[in-house]
Amino acid sequence: MFLRTKSIYAIIEKPFPKNCLMLFLSMKYKRTFPFFGRLLFVIFLATMLPVFLRAADVLPPLTAAYLNSAATKYGISAKKRLKEWENLLKNAQNRPETEKLQIVNDFFNRIRYVSDQEHWGVTDYWATPAEMLASNGGDCEDYAIAKYFTLVALNVDPDKLKITYVKARVNNKTIAHMVLTYYARPNSIPLVLDSLNRQIKPASQRPDLTPVYAFNGDGLWIIKSRNLGRVGGSSKIRFWREMQNRMGKEF
Repeated sequence: MFLRTKSIYAIIEKPFPKNCLMLFLSMKYKRTFPFFGRLLFVIFLATMLPVFLRAADVLPPLTAAYLNSAATKYGISAKKRLKEWENLLKNAQNRPETEKLQIVNDFFNRIRYVSDQEHWGVTDYWATPAEMLASNGGDCEDYAIAKYFTLVALNVDPDKLKITYVKARVNNKTIAHMVLTYYARPNSIPLVLDSLNRQIKPASQRPDLTPVYAFNGDGLWIIKSRNLGRVGGSSKIRFWREMQNRMGKEF
């Protein structure tokens, strides 16, 4: 269930899965200081780094230089995918909000899944939407990030959208995963835009997902109970900041 929390302590009472994205700090200290390692992880997310660029400010048309560079690096099909994205941003502006969710979800879910290690040669890499499309590959956080920025560029209120880290049960195993959640109203059950299950469903119909934390351009939340407990700004996540910096150079 996608619930909320009154306190950050609700989330640090239980260990995160070992493959949790960005868990290097809590895992580093868990062996010696189980409680403080996980507390440090939450504090780390809540206390570092600079200002967020709104999606509407970083999704103007891609520069001709970037499009040509993508075609040179990844082939002419890369430029085609990027132009299709630009066309989506133009053509879906006036669609009803629920249609925008479906259009964007379907558009990015056609991109192939590939691990960061295989695709970029590193353990964790948060690709920009343009990088994901040009290279025709990404993993779970890349899908969620691309959908988030695209929907905000389509004038969906960013307060309705949260990139949500979840524990997903797949084939009797629990894996770290990211999805995009959409709240029609602040206290409503969110819709889940996922790359594993490509059908948009209310979170109440996704018992395979257990949310842990969520963030967007305005903040970071720990999830449990019925209330979101805000613990800091999303710019405090290092991969998020680095991805934004690269995105700012694409336009």
